[in-house]
Amino acid sequence: MALAQKMKALIQIIRPELPISAGICVLIGQIIAMGYLPPLPVAVLGFSLGFFLSSSAMIFNDYFDLEVDRINAPQRPLPSGKLSPFEALLFGVITGVLALGIAFLASSLLLILCLVLWLLGFLYNWKLKSSGIWGNLIVSTNVAMTIFIGGLSIGVIASPMVWIFGVIAFFFDLAEEIAGDAMDMAGDMKRDSKSLAIVYGRRLALTISAGLFGLVILLTALPVLLRLVWMEYLIPIAVMDILIICFTSRLMRSKSREEGHRWMRRLYLSATIGLVTFIIIGFVR
Repeated sequence: MALAQKMKALIQIIRPELPISAGICVLIGQIIAMGYLPPLPVAVLGFSLGFFLSSSAMIFNDYFDLEVDRINAPQRPLPSGKLSPFEALLFGVITGVLALGIAFLASSLLLILCLVLWLLGFLYNWKLKSSGIWGNLIVSTNVAMTIFIGGLSIGVIASPMVWIFGVIAFFFDLAEEIAGDAMDMAGDMKRDSKSLAIVYGRRLALTISAGLFGLVILLTALPVLLRLVWMEYLIPIAVMDILIICFTSRLMRSKSREEGHRWMRRLYLSATIGLVTFIIIGFVR
């Protein structure tokens, strides 16, 4: 296979919008902990840490999900043969080592935290994915911790905004995880998953997911109510909240796995747009 095709497959397996969102969350953690944009080298290292940590998790997700993806997503790089399992394993280790190396440059405490999160992610992909809500909680905790990684990377984790944004990230990802399980029921049944969708039904799982997205919208108002941010904060957050409402409504009405995942990707995109706009406004100020 040509090098360009191999590189394309490597990009596909990490699902770049998710690692990019993780990197942005780390950068957000730095910004809200400091109250202003960090120096460029610190920002680049923070973004890279989140990006590579998430990329490693995405790769091992596909590595351990190979048989399930033959049913759920045969077009993915591994089941389609674009990447071999060994290549995926090697790439997953390399991205994980890069993330831990960056954490080591910051502090030993950050290195320990990232190592624990990497091991939790690996354990989830290996054994705990079929455990249902417990697996969902592990993934959501890892996502929420990207905000804390940002604060810890500059030595600040006591900021109320760091905690609020961490909680928002937790519930957003938990909603996405539950919705994802509702979309992937056919493959999940193959591995005897205990997901909410399989145990209680697709409709209830999507209703719970929609409720959690609603909670996210309510939580985004907290910084304003507590007077922790400038009023310009309302601009990116209002846009993000409107997009979440719109895409959640479409997700609830989705009829197929492909359609559901399309709206879920747009939900992630809406959150990313909101966070990027938040960064830009902070820079302008």
